[in-house]
Amino acid sequence: MGLNTSSLADLEGNEYLNRFVGKEHISPNDPIWNKLFSHSLKPVFTKDDSFLLDNTLDSLRHKLLENVGSTKNFASLVKVFIARASELKSSVQTGDTMFIWQAYNALFMVRNVVKYFVEVLNEEDFAKQFQPFDFLTNANGNGVSSSKEDAGALLASESDLLELVMDTLVKMIVDLPLQSNTYVVHLEAINTLITILSVQMFWGKPAHKLLPYKVLMLGAASTYAPQLTRALLLNYVEQREPPYSIWHNDESGSIVIGVASGIWNMLRKGVGLGKTDDALEGLKQHKLANQSLYLLLILVNHCSGGDLPNSYREALFTSGNEAVEEDSHSIEAPLFKINYCKLYETICQKMDCDETTLLLYFLIHRNNAFKSYVMARSDIEVLVLPILKTLYIEIQNGTSYHIYMSLIVMLILSEDQLFNQQVHDVMLKTVLWYTERKVNDITLGGLIILVIIRTIQYNILKMRDKYLHTNCLAALANMSSKFRSLHPYVSQRLISVFETLAKRHIKLIDGLEKHNKETPNREESEETSNMVQDINVLEEVIRMLLEILNSVFTHQLPQNRHLVYTLLYKKDIFDAFREYDATQDLVYNLDIVIQYFTKRIGPESSELAVSEVMERVEAGVRHWSPDILRKFPDLKFRYVEEDQPENFFIPYIWSLIHRNSGLYWSPLNLTLFSLDGE
Repeated sequence: MGLNTSSLADLEGNEYLNRFVGKEHISPNDPIWNKLFSHSLKPVFTKDDSFLLDNTLDSLRHKLLENVGSTKNFASLVKVFIARASELKSSVQTGDTMFIWQAYNALFMVRNVVKYFVEVLNEEDFAKQFQPFDFLTNANGNGVSSSKEDAGALLASESDLLELVMDTLVKMIVDLPLQSNTYVVHLEAINTLITILSVQMFWGKPAHKLLPYKVLMLGAASTYAPQLTRALLLNYVEQREPPYSIWHNDESGSIVIGVASGIWNMLRKGVGLGKTDDALEGLKQHKLANQSLYLLLILVNHCSGGDLPNSYREALFTSGNEAVEEDSHSIEAPLFKINYCKLYETICQKMDCDETTLLLYFLIHRNNAFKSYVMARSDIEVLVLPILKTLYIEIQNGTSYHIYMSLIVMLILSEDQLFNQQVHDVMLKTVLWYTERKVNDITLGGLIILVIIRTIQYNILKMRDKYLHTNCLAALANMSSKFRSLHPYVSQRLISVFETLAKRHIKLIDGLEKHNKETPNREESEETSNMVQDINVLEEVIRMLLEILNSVFTHQLPQNRHLVYTLLYKKDIFDAFREYDATQDLVYNLDIVIQYFTKRIGPESSELAVSEVMERVEAGVRHWSPDILRKFPDLKFRYVEEDQPENFFIPYIWSLIHRNSGLYWSPLNLTLFSLDGE
């Protein structure tokens, strides 16, 4: 709610707002709505401003809650908005900016009231706010009780307002042309849908049992699922900035100017964020694209278990490429098409964001057409490099959902053998964000190995997350049979990570034996249990690394001479694992490689220069036959989603929205996730 005032403090005494929250019923036909919506509404783009607005309107919201059950003024507001929305398209065609402005003001007011109801009401009381009037209105506009017969007739003639408002919002996003004078209307429609669906954070029920989700999945809005999904995805792809006039005062008279001038004046006077530069920067963000992606992720991830049909999920997963003509005999035609090239480019530009990584995950995991398109790109490094940068930087700050999703994306990409081959054909000159060592002329495949190895080390030594290193090793294993022309530094790191973990394994074994000697005949302590668990995890990782080395030497030894050299130089680190049942078969193959090349280098190897050793390694490679190695099954791992993915994705998505969307909810009744650290 906001009116043409120079200070938010003036809102509390506003005549029209006080009538709205008061004890008197206001008919949908009352002229007060024109007065209420004709004021210069101040769009709120930031979380701080939303918080300030909530605090300013707190007493008015309490009054509304006390009286709305009898006045039904919120239902009147909703009906007025629906009526205005039905004429929006024609108003855009005729250039009626005043009407567009009023429709926006009405919707902004609806959203803020709905948000308050979501925060403080239970599901039953929330639904009551959207029920039709239980009274008739007399000629003076005063609410009077109706007879049972009149009320029954009235109820029979009215549709449920929640379904009507959600259907209206969907149609606005799908049908209303997106122009400079409708930008804020589109943005507000999306924000309002997000707000209605935010009941998931407060009511503590699965989505398929929540009324707003039932309405969206089963109601009239669901028939627009392909169109809405495409519109939201297109908003994301286009990354349209707010019109220039939103953050510059102007006298052109457009609707956006009328709306924006109020907030610009307010910000200049220190209301809201209090810092004009910060507020201005917030306004310049790609708000419509961001909010569209948030809403798309909500639609795709809720009701995914089959309890309710999710047409939005199906539409995204079957979307096709505009540049490709579909076979007329195809059994599964896409529900909509979008420009894959532009979608790919936008995703590559935004890969530093959690929500973009999530979108990419769903597309390459569920949409076979898009995954095939990505794999056929000749510039795959444009996609992979930002993912690696995320892993490299965020792993230093500890575990995060973004790390998990980035690794899963890498694992899915590594399932494709063409990808595994192509990454070693892409040469990188300089990678500025990789700061551990300057690496020039390294392949993309080599950089992938470096970053994943580093992730494994951080995880094993600090985070100890089993699922994290499992995904890392699975990706490396999938790629291992295609490792080619590994950079000397990559070869060193591949062997040295094994050395580091081997030393840690020996240290833990010694520590466990010492602990058992010092505490004989006692029940296993928590310390002992942790040590045993760490040893088991290390042994799993060590065996997997040995399998990866075996795979490389079995399939690509002639193409990895630097790795052979490093193996010979560090051959002693494998001594401890020749006697372990779990690793001796794998070390056996490495011993064959070591013995073969040691013989060809000769006994004077310690006296030779590196270049001379490499020459003899290269000579030995020419006569090498992989047939002398013991055969093991090819390493092939495939990502499989958990049985109940909602348990992971829903809290993740709502935490992102709560933290980054610019929308604010009171934390008092939140049940979905903890806000610690936010």
